[in-house]
Order: sequence, then C-alpha cells, then structure tokens
Amino acid sequence: MVEGTLIYEGKAKQLYTTTDDDVLRVVYLNQATAFNGQKKDQITGKGALNNAISTRVFEYLAAAGIKTHFIKKVSETEQLNQRVSIIPIEVVVRNVIAGSFAKKFGLEEGGVLTTPVVEFYYKSDELADPFINDDQVFALDIASPAEIAFIKAESLKINTLLQKFWAAIDLKLVDFKIEFGRTNQGTIILADEISPDSTRLWDAQGNHMDKDVYRRNLGDLTETYTKILDALEAK
Repeated sequence: MVEGTLIYEGKAKQLYTTTDDDVLRVVYLNQATAFNGQKKDQITGKGALNNAISTRVFEYLAAAGIKTHFIKKVSETEQLNQRVSIIPIEVVVRNVIAGSFAKKFGLEEGGVLTTPVVEFYYKSDELADPFINDDQVFALDIASPAEIAFIKAESLKINTLLQKFWAAIDLKLVDFKIEFGRTNQGTIILADEISPDSTRLWDAQGNHMDKDVYRRNLGDLTETYTKILDALEAK
C-alpha cells in the first residue's frame, strides 16, 4: 500500500504526498491508453518498465546538466520527484515526419525534417490537448516570453541529448513529448516522464519501438518495452 495522500491520477501515473512537502511519490501504472483515452487496457508489467526506462533517461539528462524533477527510483513502480507546478503546455519535438504531423500535412511517414520542429499543445484532456502558439500562451498568461524562450531552447538541448542516448542502442528518435514545471522558487525544470509512452522510436528496420505498437496493434507492448530496457541495461 502506497503511503501518503493521492493528489493526482492520470492515464499512466498516480501522485502521492510524502512527509516532505516538496517531494512527491510517483506510481507508474500498468494502464495503457491511446486516442485521448478512447482506447484503454491494463498491460502487465508496463508500469515497472516505464519506471525503469524513465529513471535511466532522467539520470542521463541530469548528468548532462539538465535540471529535472527526478530524485530517485524507490521501487519497481515508484519514483520520488520534486514537487512542481506543471505548466499546462505539452512540448513536442519532432525530428522525423510521423504521427499527427504526417496526417495534418498529408505527408508520408519517415522523411527527416531539415531542422527539429517544436510544437506546443495546451494540456487539457477535456479539450483534447489543442495546438497552441506563443501568442495564445501569452494571452492566456500561461508563461512569459522569457519562459517560452527558455522552454524552447531547453527542449532542443534535450532533443540533442536524447538522440545520442537512443542512438547508443540503435534506435532513431523520431519525436517525443515533454512537460515542464515551476519549483516553489519559480525555477522551470523538466518534469513528468520520458518513456516509450511519450517517445516515438524506430529501430534500424523501421519497426516501431514505442506506444505505437499498442496504438496501431503492431505487437506486444510489454515485449517491446522489455527489449528497450534490456538494451539499456546492457549498454
């Protein structure tokens, strides 16, 4: 039984308070969802796999100088994270044409973008996370111009680091989603999770090694994520 008070439950994680007001206990769930929750299943082992993979990613980024909310992994499915106030923007960084980008512009998947594309989406399940631009961010008083400039620059820095991270196990980083939060001191740091749930990865043969396996009914999600973790552990 997890100690503390449940303060948030999302599609793939629960957040609990701890005895330290600045620290939250995060529990990774076995639930898999797609299409804004229209498709939903319980997948044995998924929570532990995402926790293990996300832990390795955050440790790598922290070692490279990226400030994150990650503190430590405390069990197979749990982490301790610094409490932050999440900025309601989902940041998507794209290196390769795929997913909604391909659909929106009528393009075939697989083309490499000349430069990485950074997109913002307003974080709202009720509104299906609509696209939002800088001016709309400012109009809604979500973040300041200086904060948005920092978020873009930090996202591109993270992209460069993650490309190297995944290339080390022969995976291509197609695109990924990240979120940022403000600490009690107002510092913006990387938050949420980075796992195959939020990252699109292809192997050398073009096989999907991410949640698209579940979205598109391409295979066994647990088997796919286990291959990724095994490769990271053998690195």
